[in-house]
Amino acid sequence: KQQGVVVSRDNVFAVKAAEIIILAVKPYKILEVLDEIAPHLEAHHILASVATGIRLSQIKSKLNAVLPVFRLMPNTAIEIQESITCLCAEDASKEHIEKIQILCNSLGESILIEEELMEAATVLGACGIAFVLRFIRAMMQAGIEIGFDALTATKIAEQTVKGAAELLKKGGKHPEEEIDKVTTPKGCTISGLNEMEHRGFSSSLIKGILNSFHKI
Repeated sequence: KQQGVVVSRDNVFAVKAAEIIILAVKPYKILEVLDEIAPHLEAHHILASVATGIRLSQIKSKLNAVLPVFRLMPNTAIEIQESITCLCAEDASKEHIEKIQILCNSLGESILIEEELMEAATVLGACGIAFVLRFIRAMMQAGIEIGFDALTATKIAEQTVKGAAELLKKGGKHPEEEIDKVTTPKGCTISGLNEMEHRGFSSSLIKGILNSFHKI
């Protein structure tokens, strides 16, 4: 409100005053909210849901008019405009999709996918934040054990992960190509990688992602 945004507790007022309506509520609340606003939704509106597990068909079943309907799945990096947001849509034109993607891209990057992949997107993109952070935490702990103070270990781990991601994004290469650059014969890198693989590093990560997917 202090930044000039019109704020209201009246959902009907909000819908009437808007073109794009984003339902950013808990899944158990979304159908109730739809019942409230559906009579006021018209063909010129664009409706987007961020609620996990609520399908487009469920949303459309509550509507009295045909309008573009989207599902969005960002992650918590949206807080710093670095989210990967996966989206799918029904009854949306190319112009509608472009409008929503422009909005999402202002908060990071976006990818248009089929709805059948939305649960997978939740696991890989949203749960994935936690998996990467746990990896960074482990790097920090190891850094402290080999001699760094906590602050220095944290800074090295954070920038190393950021740099690795940027190498892939800007270079467009497979991770193994970049790994090959630092795995010299009889070197410490390949020794560490092999030990991690013996301990089940890759398989544990894959199994964790699959477990989250089965849970969702």
